[in-house]
Amino acid sequence: MSGDDELRDVLNGAAQDFARIQSNPRTWLSWVVYLLARLEEKATNQSSAGKDSYVSMLSALQDAIRNRLRTGGWN
Repeated sequence: MSGDDELRDVLNGAAQDFARIQSNPRTWLSWVVYLLARLEEKATNQSSAGKDSYVSMLSALQDAIRNRLRTGGWN
């Protein structure tokens, strides 16, 4: 199994757990923010360039969210 497949499986399991434990998606916000904060810590601990790359990823995520709201899809 590739690293991407393994990570996809982990994230699919996390999504299932979110829905099982707290069925109201509005309550997921704090956990998504928590996850992003942990990822930021990991990016920052890797290197100083990691922080810049993380901020760039957040910008791309913001664009993806805007696109999702505008089009109704994630593609």
